[in-house]
Amino acid sequence: MPVSHTDGLAVWRKRTQGQALVMWVCWLLGVAVFVYCWQRISEATTWFFVWDAPRIANDIWTRATPPRWDYIAQLGRPVWDTLNIATLGTMIALCIAVPVAFMAARNTTPSRLFVRPIALLIIVSTRSINSLIWALLLIAIIGPGVFAGIIAIAIRSVGFCAKLLYEAIEEIDESQVEAITATGASRWQVMTYGIVPQILPAFAGIAVFRWDINIRESTVLGLVGAGGIGLQLQASLNVLAWPQVSLILLVILAAVVLGEWVSAKVRGAII
Repeated sequence: MPVSHTDGLAVWRKRTQGQALVMWVCWLLGVAVFVYCWQRISEATTWFFVWDAPRIANDIWTRATPPRWDYIAQLGRPVWDTLNIATLGTMIALCIAVPVAFMAARNTTPSRLFVRPIALLIIVSTRSINSLIWALLLIAIIGPGVFAGIIAIAIRSVGFCAKLLYEAIEEIDESQVEAITATGASRWQVMTYGIVPQILPAFAGIAVFRWDINIRESTVLGLVGAGGIGLQLQASLNVLAWPQVSLILLVILAAVVLGEWVSAKVRGAII
């Protein structure tokens, strides 16, 4: 830390004058960028609607309460479809993510020069596009419905699961692998007895965590026609049936809370 001397006494300073000057310049630039961005946003905003938002929100709340409880009988199948989209999409993603993760990990990839870059490209490309975008593309290709939602969730989940899993593979205890290799075991035996047992807890945790996330994402895929309870939500919004909308939102909240509870219990049992 820099120390300055005043009247023969040493005075401790956190930064030198040059470092302090750079810090102030960075803060000034940050404030200038914020002011500029706020100005551009303000110019593109119709502030009349912003100031009128509380009245509109109160009007919608008045129309949406109480929820239309008798409509819940029609939400059983959409909720079941949503859970199926999340569960099947997660299972398909895990089946693809496991080999991709082994190809991406430095200590298990067949080739760091050719195979690993391809695996990393798969991970990055599937993670970089939102599930709603995948659903829109798949609906244009295979048509609307639950199947498009399942594939969209699966593709979106591959990169997430593979990334966390290959990081877990790279962090294994190499001494166990070396011990099994020293016995003359084959590559597959080393993987089966030296690597897989070490990553099984991480794999289970990743699977449950991603399933929990996919429940949330699958509830909105119906807004673009990919099935599930989001389809009922979109239909109710189109006809301004606000009591139905409020009930659907409550059901979505209950499904997400249930998924979170199950996920927490399973992760707690694993850990």
